[in-house]
Amino acid sequence: MRAMRLTSIRFPLILVAFTILAYTSWRCTSSRADDTAMPEVVDYNYHIRPILSDRCFKCHGPDANKREANLRLDTPEGAYAAFKDNAKAHAIVPGNPEASELMARITAKDTSQRMPPMKSNLTLSPHEIELLEKWIEQGAKYKPHWAFIAPKTPEIPKADAAWVRNPIDHFTYAKMKEKGLSPSEEADKERLLKRVCFDLTGLPPSLEMQDRFLKDTSPRAYEKIVDELLANKHYGEKMATYWLDVARYADSHGYQDDGLRTMWPWRDWVIHAFNSNYSYAKFLTWQLAGDLIPHATKEMMLATGFNRNHKITQEGGVIDEEYRVEYVNDRTSTFGKAFLALTFECSKCHDHKYDPISQKDYYSTYAFFNQVPEKGLFGTIDASFADPPNIKITSQEVSSILKFINKRDTAAVEVMVMKDSSNWRPTYVLNRGNYDAHGEPVGVGIPKSILPFSPQKYGKNRLGLAKWLVDDQNPLTSRVFVNRVWFQFFGRGIVKTLGDFGMQGELPTHPELLDWLAVDFKSHHWNIKRLVKQIVTSATYRQSSSISSAHLKVDPDNIYLSHAPRLRIPAENVRDHVLASADILNPEIGGPSIKPYQPKGIWEVASSGRGSLMTYIQDHQQDLYRRGMYVFIKRTVPPPSMLIFDASNRDQCEVQRGRTNTPLQALVMMNDPHVSESSRVLAENMAQLKLPVDEVLSQVFRKIVCRTPQAKELAILKKYLEAEQLEFQKKPNKIKQLMKVGEYQKNQALANPFTAALMQTIQMIYNMEETLMRV
Repeated sequence: MRAMRLTSIRFPLILVAFTILAYTSWRCTSSRADDTAMPEVVDYNYHIRPILSDRCFKCHGPDANKREANLRLDTPEGAYAAFKDNAKAHAIVPGNPEASELMARITAKDTSQRMPPMKSNLTLSPHEIELLEKWIEQGAKYKPHWAFIAPKTPEIPKADAAWVRNPIDHFTYAKMKEKGLSPSEEADKERLLKRVCFDLTGLPPSLEMQDRFLKDTSPRAYEKIVDELLANKHYGEKMATYWLDVARYADSHGYQDDGLRTMWPWRDWVIHAFNSNYSYAKFLTWQLAGDLIPHATKEMMLATGFNRNHKITQEGGVIDEEYRVEYVNDRTSTFGKAFLALTFECSKCHDHKYDPISQKDYYSTYAFFNQVPEKGLFGTIDASFADPPNIKITSQEVSSILKFINKRDTAAVEVMVMKDSSNWRPTYVLNRGNYDAHGEPVGVGIPKSILPFSPQKYGKNRLGLAKWLVDDQNPLTSRVFVNRVWFQFFGRGIVKTLGDFGMQGELPTHPELLDWLAVDFKSHHWNIKRLVKQIVTSATYRQSSSISSAHLKVDPDNIYLSHAPRLRIPAENVRDHVLASADILNPEIGGPSIKPYQPKGIWEVASSGRGSLMTYIQDHQQDLYRRGMYVFIKRTVPPPSMLIFDASNRDQCEVQRGRTNTPLQALVMMNDPHVSESSRVLAENMAQLKLPVDEVLSQVFRKIVCRTPQAKELAILKKYLEAEQLEFQKKPNKIKQLMKVGEYQKNQALANPFTAALMQTIQMIYNMEETLMRV
């Protein structure tokens, strides 16, 4: 008994010791990655502003209502000013830390005087205090926030000419060398091909493409593959999938009733726009204000569906104006996050606590989106598939001017779009954000800190707002977009916080590269395919994902890009990969969303009991095998298998999905019917070829993992196959049960122990970590 007590005591002590050891190790590792050396010149944007924003601006920043002690530290005028109750005292005295009250308060030993206050649970490290002191010594020079300064083309740094392939590499190489790192060798051709195929089309390379690329020894072999993929019709689907998150696209209205909506023609347009390589300027202008362009076409009007993808209520008894205001708030917040990477929504009820966005600025931006002749509640759950304003798309229009729309039936399709009222609706600051608490009236506008908005220059509507976005002096639009594209290929933006370029956002890891990309993108007519090609043909992108222990110690998060990241493919592409590798993927582009296999009853238990989406009715035949981006998204009950792989529920604008690793993901790959069915079909197809076992396993491995298996891997697979075959020979009744999965045509003649064992082996390969990774 005593021994048991000692053991029970000893275990927590060991656990605590282990935790302390792990934490200490982490601190040591992290400190190597952090740049804690004292800079020769302390810069406000890169050294001081992050400290003040994180520890001080909440109480001494832009929000006048929450400002304490009448002290403002986010502007030089406020920081240098004399205190009201003591004209001789100043928070900051440039050049004199000893006379600066800021230094006295952050170093005070008396906890009642020390800042930040104890109750905030915020502290300053000795290094941060030293930075502030040196900054004040050097004159305490303030600068506009880095993201609000228009980018200029920086000088391209020198780099190893034998390694670099385009200007991107000069910047990454210089940063690596600065941190004591060096580039990794280029990835082998098989892994590089898989990476670029998934990144550009979301699909695995076929065996024919693998063979062709491996045989091509010309210097342009890789570039030719990139050009082929950029011209592939599935490129538009891959690029559109990310934009659907930004645009909060879904197939239902949301809220409790969550009825059906028909916005899929807008999704078809997004795919078409990427495949046609519409410039980003055109892409955003049409979506924000296509209806306001002189002589607007039906396609331009369809593009404005972007603004109407927000949730819409269909519940009786709601207050009409309350929900109408909610829709405008959604459009305003989405605009701020999607195009400017700023948290506009923080200013809905009060001035922003960190960024120079006042509540008046918020409602001046809101005014652009407040002119739509809409209601908070329109129609019923079965009648309101597209609330007005909307457009009708006919079969005749699809056959003549809107050929990119995959319209299957003869009935016209209604789609929600934007249209401004003929009479100007006045906009007011809403006190505390309440829909019925009108404050002072405001006109249209944008925070001056970004770029002053002139109605005379741009126009007093959404088209003027779009012109303001693509103005050459706008500091954010191009930076934000190139950062998002960079993220899609590296798993991390140059600015890590994709949706926040404001004061609380992360600093860019490669500021000169970000500015070079932004200026180069604009100067080449906002050409998206050109930007994508620049990135994927760079030596930086083409590196191996192998990481040395030395690099891991210096840069554990690969911030400085000394090797390629290992990233799991997006949720939609998990489905795509399984179907494509089994040769049962339906390659059809566009059209209405589809309802594949799904656990029974999950719509029913979350339903309000009304409408056509009350019960889940599964699709059949070829619709079962369409790409993941076409899977029906009901907002209150999103597709469960895709949610497990971190797909968005599309409730609101989302620019960056979470990234998790859970046992549920393995359970999906072991039990989801579409994985089991694909395994069965691929096993049947391979069994029919009557090839040697080694050749069968090698082909299967290449289809799924996209490389040739090593001899050791092949031996393990063969051993597993033989063991499973022996098991099925002993229990033949299990074969029929196993191979009846799915609706895809079955070959009863192949229901034998070998095919069943091969099916199990294939499913095991689908469960390999490397299968779902682009390495």
